[in-house]
Amino acid sequence: MANAFSPDARPLTRRRGTRRPAGRGTAVVALTASALLAAVLPAVPATAAAPVPRIDLKVLVVDDGGESVAAVTSELRGTGVPYSVVDLDDPGRPQITPGFLSDTVSGRPRAKYQGVVLPNEAPFGTDPTGAAEQAALVAYEKTFGIRQVDAYTWAHPGVGLDYTSDGGWAGTLDGAAAAVTPAGRSGPFGYLDGALTFEDNAPTVGESYGYLGRPREGFTSYVDAPVPDTGGRASLVGEYAHDGRRELVVTFAYNQHQRQFRLLARGIVEWLTQGVHLGQSRNYFSVHVDDVFAPDARWDTERNCTPGDIDCAGPGGEQTPDIRMTADDARYAAAWQRSAGFTLDMVHNAGAGEEWKAEHGGSDPLAAQLLADKAQYRWVNHTYTHPFLGCVQDVSVVPWRCAKNADGTTRYMSRAEIAAQIRDNHNWAVRNGLPVDRTELVTGEHSGLRVLPQQPDDNPNLAGALADTGVTWIASDNSRDPQQRSVGTARTVPRHPMNVYYNTGTAAEMADEYNWIYTSKADGGSGICETNPASTCLPAPLDPATGYATHIVPQEVRTALGHVIAGDPRPHYVHQSNLAEERILYPVLDRVLADYRALFADSTPLVNPRHREVGTELNRRAAWQQALAGGKVTAYRIGTTVTVQAPSGVAVPVTAPEGTRKQHLLGTTVFGTPYAGQRSAWTGPELLQTAVTLRLPATT
Repeated sequence: MANAFSPDARPLTRRRGTRRPAGRGTAVVALTASALLAAVLPAVPATAAAPVPRIDLKVLVVDDGGESVAAVTSELRGTGVPYSVVDLDDPGRPQITPGFLSDTVSGRPRAKYQGVVLPNEAPFGTDPTGAAEQAALVAYEKTFGIRQVDAYTWAHPGVGLDYTSDGGWAGTLDGAAAAVTPAGRSGPFGYLDGALTFEDNAPTVGESYGYLGRPREGFTSYVDAPVPDTGGRASLVGEYAHDGRRELVVTFAYNQHQRQFRLLARGIVEWLTQGVHLGQSRNYFSVHVDDVFAPDARWDTERNCTPGDIDCAGPGGEQTPDIRMTADDARYAAAWQRSAGFTLDMVHNAGAGEEWKAEHGGSDPLAAQLLADKAQYRWVNHTYTHPFLGCVQDVSVVPWRCAKNADGTTRYMSRAEIAAQIRDNHNWAVRNGLPVDRTELVTGEHSGLRVLPQQPDDNPNLAGALADTGVTWIASDNSRDPQQRSVGTARTVPRHPMNVYYNTGTAAEMADEYNWIYTSKADGGSGICETNPASTCLPAPLDPATGYATHIVPQEVRTALGHVIAGDPRPHYVHQSNLAEERILYPVLDRVLADYRALFADSTPLVNPRHREVGTELNRRAAWQQALAGGKVTAYRIGTTVTVQAPSGVAVPVTAPEGTRKQHLLGTTVFGTPYAGQRSAWTGPELLQTAVTLRLPATT
């Protein structure tokens, strides 16, 4: 790869077709900042002190349709930061003028935006209108101290970097060993531990293109990488301070899903907002282990199906041995939790365990061991015997269909039957001292909720049964039902399925079933991957002896860690069979935890919420987004005082620096909880107050 910039190269992750993410021309700013400000700010007598300006807590996003701006916007949205978008491709868009950016409220100058996200340093074009927009933005940023993110640009002196031909480099960054610099770690990226390796998921395809540029005067590099064949390093992300303004300059292409962006996204927002903004984020990871106490059916590697399923016919109806944890497996799980510093959620079916015990001489060492260690886990109701709680299934046909009543209507499990399954399991747990929460429920196969194509609607008896038993948080499958929604008075908690299958207890079984699903018919598979547009066939079947460790585990780790670092609180779910026999779940969990702890500083620990806490978080987020969309939130900063007004009953997410205090009628208290070097919380007005008032530290 040449070290010089290649003008005919093309970035793979950018919609518009050039490597160089240049703007619509570099404008010559003809209007002075003072002339622009005179048009919008009131005259102030020479003897009067200028009032401290009000800075509204909202971000302006100028969008060119590129993936880098979309990625930053996704982080703002996911965090809960309010923002407005100006689409450069919309002919009817508002013009960026002094009046668009600022005005005066009650005699006080107001900046309408606390930060600006641009596609690059000069996106408006070279015509007079574009030049005027650039000039207005420059004047605004200087006057109010507003920061600007250049979402993706190239290395050149206009952004404080040398050209790549002068000791830098341009090319594909896949697998590059980037790192957060000391300045980055003491600044906006202090929540990272330093190392930051670019993804390289498809070695034959370039995934990230970028420019390594050497800093010039006024430029502080926050993330750098080695310059190939030189032994030196150059910048990929850094701050350019010049002309009374500050820009965060990013010189590599990315999208919202790539790990390198996800790791840096928090710091980009904190830098942009100067550490004071609406919204908050954490990194979450919870794992639900379904079917605890129950046995799970086993995949048949000869028939490529699971005996007991309606589509698994065979000569003589042969059965494979069920998979069920042993007492040793339970002891291992408890010891693993202690060593890993992580708590599993045991989603249990007590009645299925009682049936197993009755069939095996009345003794159950597994249950005895789990009950002995009950305080070490969290426990969630999974119904007593794991029946299907939706329509009555007609299994005389494949695939199954909903049975019908005589009048042609769908026949459903009754409200009383559903309630009995929930209540019996809860009562067993209480009798045996399990620390259960009545409000939490995971139904078997997420049944009772709609399942396409057979049952397009929830069982109409489900909502009443949930109310009868005090359930307010019911799990759904995120792959089928990803958005939280209401089921009567309850709310769903979407869960991510892990590709560690419920019907496998060994790595060879797991690889065999994976091959069947993800291999073409020509290679001996089912061919499902050839007809499902959401699936991709393996180039060749996995080796049953090694495929799980070399292919499946890394894939699942990447997927799960992607959810974690995206701030997604949804739990992941597996099954008790994955803790039995070869205990194939642990390599995935060990890697997720180890990779996370290698990436993040101790100030940014994994949050391990229980079922109801996830539901509450998702519910708060939805209410917050609804309040923002309705224009019902007012938030601003005047000096070191932050004021937030939101609809009554809506929790407000706020992030602020260490040292921030919350104002009460009498005195103040420390605000929020520490995370990633900041303090943050869902908060609201105190008694007899109509707004949230925060006092920032004097140095902010």
